Amino acid sequence: MKLLSKRAVAITLFAGLGVAGTANADCGSSDSIVIPTHNWSSQIVMSHVVGQLFEKLGCNVEYTPTDSQAVYEAVRIGDATIELEVWEGSFATSFNAALDKGGILDAGTHDAVTREEWWYPTYVEEHCPGLPDWEALAACSEMFARPDSGGKGVYVDGPVEWLHDPARIDALGMNFIQINVGSAAALWAELEAAAKQNKPIVMFNWSPNFTDALYGGSFIEFPAFDEKCKTDASWGINPDATNDCGSPAGGYLKKAAWHGMPTKWPAAYKALTRINFTTNHVGTMAMFVDIDEMEHDEAAARWISENEEVWNDWLYASQ
Repeated sequence: MKLLSKRAVAITLFAGLGVAGTANADCGSSDSIVIPTHNWSSQIVMSHVVGQLFEKLGCNVEYTPTDSQAVYEAVRIGDATIELEVWEGSFATSFNAALDKGGILDAGTHDAVTREEWWYPTYVEEHCPGLPDWEALAACSEMFARPDSGGKGVYVDGPVEWLHDPARIDALGMNFIQINVGSAAALWAELEAAAKQNKPIVMFNWSPNFTDALYGGSFIEFPAFDEKCKTDASWGINPDATNDCGSPAGGYLKKAAWHGMPTKWPAAYKALTRINFTTNHVGTMAMFVDIDEMEHDEAAARWISENEEVWNDWLYASQ
């Protein structure tokens, strides 16, 4: 996660004070809308985009680092106000559990279609013919081995707290192990190092992301996802195990809000329900940080300055 520079912090504080001094009564409460941030670039930039848009409505905003799974309970009990990137593949279980308890609202779905899965950059197909089929990958496992992997292929996953279950490897009988890195930035470092040496790599990735344009690549095509795959061992190609399938393809990207937001900050909640990012929007936000090396709040300000025709109706449409 990139740290804010002193200059960026000063800009943010100055902008926030300026807006607060001319607060719009339509925002409602002068209490801060608490926006959680996680550990990947698009979510942090998106959080600052939405926070800066809320400030245009006269709202006060506070950002707080929050675990990406625990955030749904935090929103449900009001410790956080919104969540802007509910990825179906990683967070549907936690989100749905919070919905069942009550206190959290489904605030709508972005146009962006998501996918989260094992992935490789395009050049890896030269090393392993038959990709993206998972059986071709399994047959090429030794190409992905490392000196300390005991001859097994290595699948590079994100932080442990993203809670990606490695059970698929055993369920499909793949000669692989899963290793976890500490952050999204560490994933990109692994990717860059492998690409520079033309070494095979298979890793966790998602779309939309900056890698779509920079590295090409494809997601591994595992047996198609079904909810029964998680709970019914008799379903799927391995009758003795669950998790013998891939992740959902074409997943949703939702927004969530604390149930008290519509009455406490009505203008901001109305804007939240209208906010609708596309695949290109999300990928561009990530690119500003991961490729252009901007600070998160500066990347947000750039996106806002370049997309006024997109967000103007989110804030100011009459209906």
